[in-house]
Amino acid sequence: MTAALFTPLHLGPVELPNRIAVPPMCQYSADDGSMTDWHLYHLMNLAMSGAGLVTVEATGVERRGRITHGCVGLYSDHNEAAMKRAIDAARAVALPGTKFAIQLAHAGRKASCDLPWKGGRPLTAEQDAWTTVAPSAVPFAADWHTPQALDEASMARVREAFVQAARRAARIGFDAIELHMAHGYLMHEFYSPLSNRRSDDFGGSRDNRLRFPLSVARAVAAALPPHMAWGARITGKDWVEGGWDVDDAIALAAALEEAGASFVCVSSGANAPDARIPIGLGYQTHLATAVKQAVSLKVRAVGMIVTPQQANDLVAKGEADWVAIGRAMLDDPRWGWRAAEALGVEIERPPQYLRAGPKTWRALLTPVRG
Repeated sequence: MTAALFTPLHLGPVELPNRIAVPPMCQYSADDGSMTDWHLYHLMNLAMSGAGLVTVEATGVERRGRITHGCVGLYSDHNEAAMKRAIDAARAVALPGTKFAIQLAHAGRKASCDLPWKGGRPLTAEQDAWTTVAPSAVPFAADWHTPQALDEASMARVREAFVQAARRAARIGFDAIELHMAHGYLMHEFYSPLSNRRSDDFGGSRDNRLRFPLSVARAVAAALPPHMAWGARITGKDWVEGGWDVDDAIALAAALEEAGASFVCVSSGANAPDARIPIGLGYQTHLATAVKQAVSLKVRAVGMIVTPQQANDLVAKGEADWVAIGRAMLDDPRWGWRAAEALGVEIERPPQYLRAGPKTWRALLTPVRG
């Protein structure tokens, strides 16, 4: 019997060959939002990983929505052309059935930062910092930029930027769009009470705090062709008393499902520097399980999912519909091949690499008995 991890999965109109996803992972290697040769290599490599879905990193829908100067964007024709070059190349070498998604994002008050390996601190004027925006003029931390609170006209412009980026993604040929509503970025900032201090129709109650993110989701959904799926990465918990929690995440997932979403990926944290997060293997998968038990759309677990057996168990036990393998995939871009071998499943591999298949090279090491 086929391992649960290697059974097909439908995301609305899109069929994935298995339950493994490469999640969006920022590379901080773009040129004014445009992908470079690094992305060409990176995405072609992951396209052969054995994952059913490969997701392009958080992609700024406008220039000020990037986290760093090195972040990918989709706000210009040059961005679009550079990304199409990379995705076309990745498709050309992808394993059969592999699908591609893009995560559309806006960093909000966590924008205008230096590269992580240079400290990740807020940029200075000498480093070409830019003005950040958020639901409220509340900085992420005491020594961070104070963002400008968005007015309704500016919110409309951000929403339209998401729509235009979604249309560019459709032209590039993506199979799905993931909206970034987690990790302390703009959409998360709106719905979390830790960062939204507004007193108008977009603040206060949970319904009000969800108003803008849901309006973005509906606008993007309306702009997509029917053959594309869409969903969102959401936060299951802020890990701060008085913050967003799993019951709120269930409400958000249900609202996204009503708006037509096919999936959610349940992550957590990153909206408060003092959050106490119990990092460890599968530390937040219980949040995905709680959401899955309450909604019908497909729910993805993410966060320190490392081994094939761990991933397979999450699916086989019904704790998640599918899993995202991030760090482990960077460490081993053939993780899907290893998982198939460990779980006794045969998957197609590039014929150029068949001589490196386990049955081939191990047979060469087996002593001939005579």
